[in-house]
Amino acid sequence: MARTIKVDYLARVEGEGALTIRFKGDKPSAVELRIFEPPRFFEAFLRGRAYQEVPDIVARICGICPVAYQMSACHAIEDALGIRTDGTLRALRRLLYCGEWIESHGLHVFMLHAPDFLGYEDAIAMAKDHREWVVRGLGIKKAGNAIVAALGGREIHPINVKVGGFYRVPTRAELSALLPALETALGDAEMCLAWAARFDFPAFERDYEYVALRHADEYPFCEGRIVSNKGLDIDLHAYEEHFAELQVPHSTALHSVVRGRGDYQCGPLARFNLNFDRLGERARDAAERVEFVPPCHNTYKSLLARMVEIIQALDEAIRIIHGYAPPDAPAIAAAPRRATGYGCTEAPRGMLWHKYTLDEAGLVEDARIVPPTSQNQKCIEQDLWQLAPTLAAMPHAAATRRAEQAVRNFDPCISCSTHFLRLAIERED
Repeated sequence: MARTIKVDYLARVEGEGALTIRFKGDKPSAVELRIFEPPRFFEAFLRGRAYQEVPDIVARICGICPVAYQMSACHAIEDALGIRTDGTLRALRRLLYCGEWIESHGLHVFMLHAPDFLGYEDAIAMAKDHREWVVRGLGIKKAGNAIVAALGGREIHPINVKVGGFYRVPTRAELSALLPALETALGDAEMCLAWAARFDFPAFERDYEYVALRHADEYPFCEGRIVSNKGLDIDLHAYEEHFAELQVPHSTALHSVVRGRGDYQCGPLARFNLNFDRLGERARDAAERVEFVPPCHNTYKSLLARMVEIIQALDEAIRIIHGYAPPDAPAIAAAPRRATGYGCTEAPRGMLWHKYTLDEAGLVEDARIVPPTSQNQKCIEQDLWQLAPTLAAMPHAAATRRAEQAVRNFDPCISCSTHFLRLAIERED
C-alpha cells in the first residue's frame, strides 16, 4: 500500500519549505525536504562592491542571525587584508555574538520548538497553560536583543559593524545598563533548562558526524579549527578540500557533504558534543545538574544544547561587560590589496563559512557563502529516512507532527540557505 506524508508549508521555521515522505508499505521510497524559496543570489551581487560594504549587505541575508553573517564576512575580509582584531575589539565582537545566540536560541526554544514537546500547535496556545515559561523566554530574548542594539546600532540588521571593528564603541555606562536584565535572564535560563530537561524526548539516535569550530581555550564563536568526531581537524582555509555542495532537484538550497563520507550535522548539538570541556563553569554545571552531558546522539535534545548555550552566552556577556574598558580606537585601519580571505564563525544554527577574493582596489571579485542550514539539509533528510519506519506505524496526523518536529530540531533558517543555483541551459537546433 502506498502512503505519503506531505506538509505543504512547514510552520515554526524561518522561510518557506515543505516536506514529502513517500512509503511503499512500511518502507520509505522517497524523502524530500523541499525548499522552494527563490534563490537570492547574494554572492552574485556582492561582486564589484567595495569590501567596506560587505558586512552591511550580508547582514540582510537573515533578520535572525545577521551578526553571524557580519562576523564571518569581517573575518574573511580581514584575513584577505592581513589584519586581525584583538583585545577589547575582539571581546566586543564576542559580546555581540552572545547577544545573537541569546535572542535566536530564545526565539527557537520557547516560541518554535517547545510547543512540539508539550503538544501545542503554537506558542500562543502553549502560553495559556505555560505562561510563566513563555514570559521568561521572552525576557531572555529581549536581553539578547538589547546587546545587539547596544553594539550594533539596532536589534535587526546591525549597522555599526565594520571591517576592523566598529564605527563606534559603547561607553562603559551603556554596557553596564544591560547587566540587570542579563543577570535576571541568566537565572531564568537555568530554571528553563531544568524545565525543558523534563520534556518527553522521542527515542531516536543516529551515528552523526558532528562538525564545529574548536578553539584552544574558548567555547567557539568566531575563531578556531574545523573539527569533527570522525577525525576531521583542519584549518578553515582547507574547507573546500574536505566539504562539497551538491544540487538536488527538489530544493533551491544546496546539500553539503564531507567528501568521501556523506552528511554531517553542525549547530548547537555538534558544538556541545565537541566543546563541552570549553563551556564556562556555570553552563557546564547547569548541564550536569540535569544529566545532559556528551556524548548525546539524540537530535531532539538539541533543544537542551540550545538552552545550555543560552546560559553560556549570558554568563560570558556578563563577564565581558564587567571587565570592559573602551579601546583607544573603534577599529583597526586597513588598506586594500589583491588577496583571497576566509572566515568561519558559529551562527546559532551552525558553522557559517565565507570566502572573498578582492582586487587591488578592494572590490569583490568573487564571493562564496556556505550557511549552516544548507549544511544541515542532507542531515535532516537522513534523519527522516531513519525515522520513517516509526512514522509508518503512527496515525497520519501524529506521524506528520513528528516529522515536522524532526525538521524543527535543526531550527532551519531557510531564507539563509537559498543562495545560489547552477544554471543549466540546454538548446536544441
